[in-house]
Amino acid sequence: MNLNLEYHRSPARYMAARTATGTIASGRASGWWAANMSPLRLVNRPDPRPPGPDWTRVKPLLSGICGSDLGLLTGRNSPYLSALVSMPFTPGHEVVGETLDDLPDLPRGSRVVLDPVLGCLPRQVEVCPGCAADEHSRCDHITSGAVSAGLQTGFCADTGGGWSRMLVAHASQLHRVPDALDDERALLVEPLACAVHSVRRISIPDGASVLVVGAGTVGLFTTLALREYTKAGPIYVIARYAHQRERAREMGATEVLSSDRAARALRRATGGFLARPERASEFLLGGTDIAFECTGGSGLDTALRVVRAGGTVLMSGMPNAGADLTPVWFRELNLVGAYASGGNDFPDALALAQSAPLTGYVDAIYPLSRWRDAIGHASAAGRLGSVKVAFDPTKDQ
Repeated sequence: MNLNLEYHRSPARYMAARTATGTIASGRASGWWAANMSPLRLVNRPDPRPPGPDWTRVKPLLSGICGSDLGLLTGRNSPYLSALVSMPFTPGHEVVGETLDDLPDLPRGSRVVLDPVLGCLPRQVEVCPGCAADEHSRCDHITSGAVSAGLQTGFCADTGGGWSRMLVAHASQLHRVPDALDDERALLVEPLACAVHSVRRISIPDGASVLVVGAGTVGLFTTLALREYTKAGPIYVIARYAHQRERAREMGATEVLSSDRAARALRRATGGFLARPERASEFLLGGTDIAFECTGGSGLDTALRVVRAGGTVLMSGMPNAGADLTPVWFRELNLVGAYASGGNDFPDALALAQSAPLTGYVDAIYPLSRWRDAIGHASAAGRLGSVKVAFDPTKDQ
């Protein structure tokens, strides 16, 4: 039998969690609601079976808790995504695991990381334009084919997810982990690949000034990818906590800013005029060339207010909060999205994970039986000094 954490659709719990996390200020309290009011159940199910050729069972060794998972559990994720999942599903799309079946180029017992997107190849359907261009993050067939609907592993009822002792994955999703890369670093490859993908989504001119809003996992890895794969000039990072500020500098930030002083600091750094509207946050006439929104929350509103006219704002964090779009219109901004990864992003992330300063990024690991503690910890990770909280499904307690 397969022990796993299942997510079941529950409108009542969804609304309770959404209402509570919208009104409770402390991270500790919202973490309690995420753990206790979310529709998660720790259950035993029959082991999943590979749905076709070129699939294998995978034993998760570590599985991360992502911001998008927390958005799901706290009711912050958009209802838009409800059409792209199948119930009940087991969350967990950041996975390092061990294969349990032989594949042509991947023998049983191989240590692998998972590219979670369920594109045309795993679904065994005619290849769509996105997948044909090696951009499976743009797949049009994520609700059809050999497995049930699911934008990724971790949102699909048939594949299972990383918050379990077994899932199934297609060969095209799996990347062998080098022996020199330990499990903790390997766990960070998927979010790192997403960050690499995001900086490749737009043209970043040499010397361009860049703002990164947020210094959680997404923001820190975006800062690293900007330094590794572009010739950006000054990189400013908005960070809330002391440990985030220190890590942002390690990743290559030129200057680290506090959220309440960002606009004024950027006015000094980049020039421009600070405007103060009635009943709204101040903004710049001037500012950085580019901004990366990496929080999924109110960071988008901040980014739109501090980018110069004609500049670009890239949304990397999963949106879960509204923003005033007036700057997009008035300042003629380019608003771009970046979801998951594609092309060479995963191989490049695997290589980068071996050399980047990632020691200590996975500093809290829980067994599945302590899932409430894990969710609560992840919800308050910034305040508690953590970056990535994970499950070790191989442990009993």
